[in-house]
Amino acid sequence: MTAKAISLHLLQPLFLSSSSSNQSVLLSNQKQQPIFRVSLKVSRATTPQTTTMESSSNKSKSSGIGVDPSLKLLFVEMGVGYDQHGQDITVAAMRACKDAISSNSIPAFRRGSIPGVSFEEMKLQIKLGVPRPVQEYLDIDRVKSVFPYGKILNVDVVDGGLICSSGVHVEEMGDKNDDCYIVNAAVYVGY
Repeated sequence: MTAKAISLHLLQPLFLSSSSSNQSVLLSNQKQQPIFRVSLKVSRATTPQTTTMESSSNKSKSSGIGVDPSLKLLFVEMGVGYDQHGQDITVAAMRACKDAISSNSIPAFRRGSIPGVSFEEMKLQIKLGVPRPVQEYLDIDRVKSVFPYGKILNVDVVDGGLICSSGVHVEEMGDKNDDCYIVNAAVYVGY
């Protein structure tokens, strides 16, 4: 049996007992018969970057890791958004936020179900997982326009999401290439 070399670029940390940055691993079946050898090139993992994006109308800050301490958290809504044509990261982020909020109803704020808390006191914190290479193109004000009510405390942008091939480049749809942008959203709702 011939050995096949496969190069992997790992996005998550990998812990090896050796200090060498180039490793070779022999993969075997249950009978310990060699199947193939995998060459691993391990690069040092970095801590994910967090950026608090601020628009001209919102200058609040957050650690980017947790929930703003001034928010009395009630629940978290999560969503995923895609832009398959046009390569617009803001469109993907807006779709992720719409996905997060579109399957929920929040009657507690309108009906007075929380004693002493009115509808006007709803607060939101938005966290977006956006691919690092396109974070600078994200239009926070357009993303915030998705939310029909609630005071937005901040919008945190962290490394996340994905850029992958859509499988097709359609110039008529505004494509510059075949990239598909994917964004993840978490919307923290409280008062």
